[in-house]
Amino acid sequence: MKFVHEKIEMGYETLDRVEAADGRRYVTLEGKNYPSVTTVLNLVHRDKIQEWRKRVGEDKANQISVQATNRGTAVHSIIEKYLHGEDTSDFLPHIQQSLQNLKPLIDKHVTKVFATECPLYSDHLQLAGTSDAIVEWDGVPTIVDWKTSRRPKKKANISGYFMQLAAYAVMWEERTGMACSNTRIVMDVDNFHPVMYKETRDNWIEKMIYWRDEYNKELMFAVSYTHLTLPTKRIV
Repeated sequence: MKFVHEKIEMGYETLDRVEAADGRRYVTLEGKNYPSVTTVLNLVHRDKIQEWRKRVGEDKANQISVQATNRGTAVHSIIEKYLHGEDTSDFLPHIQQSLQNLKPLIDKHVTKVFATECPLYSDHLQLAGTSDAIVEWDGVPTIVDWKTSRRPKKKANISGYFMQLAAYAVMWEERTGMACSNTRIVMDVDNFHPVMYKETRDNWIEKMIYWRDEYNKELMFAVSYTHLTLPTKRIV
C-alpha cells in the first residue's frame, strides 16, 4: 500500500543523544539537555522489574530483555520501511510476520504519514524522546507507537506507554503547532491477534508530569548527596 506523506518542518532533522549517569538525554537546538521520556518512566515499574529479575535470575532476565529489545527494534524498522514504501524482504521471517500481522490495522487506519522515528522535545515539559510515528489515524493527527509482546497486556500494566505518548503529543504540538491529542498503541502479540489501545494525551499528561517531578527529585538527591556528575557520551 502507498501512503500519503506530508513533511512538517521543525527546523531540524535530528537531535544529539547522549548517555549520561542518569540515563539517556537529548541535546536541543538551544543546547539544553533534557532526559528522555523512557529514562524518566523507568521509575514507574522499577520495583516490579527488579522483583522479576530476582525471580528469574539475572542471566535469564538479560537474555529475555535483549531478545525483546532486538525484536522491538527490528519491528519498528520494518514498519518504518513499509510506511515509506521501501523493500522489507531482507528482514528475518518472524519480523516479516509481525509486519503481516499489523498491516491490516495500519492499512485500515493510517491515512497520512507526517513523520517516523521523529526526535522531539518540549521546553514546557523539559523532556525529549523519539516517536515511532506521527500520522493521520482515521483522518485525525495521532501519535502511534508500535509494540511487541509475548502475551496480551492489560491497560493497567502499560500505563507507562500511555504517559510516553502523551508527552510526545505535547512535544509535537510545541515543535510544529499542529494540535495532536490522540494516541494509539499498536501491539503485535505472540500467538494472538494484534491489539490496539486507544487513549488521549489529556488522560495521561498529568501523570507524566508527576513522574517527571519524581525523577527530578531523585536526580537532585543523587547530585547533592552522592556527588553524582552527569558526564555525557554522544551516541553515534
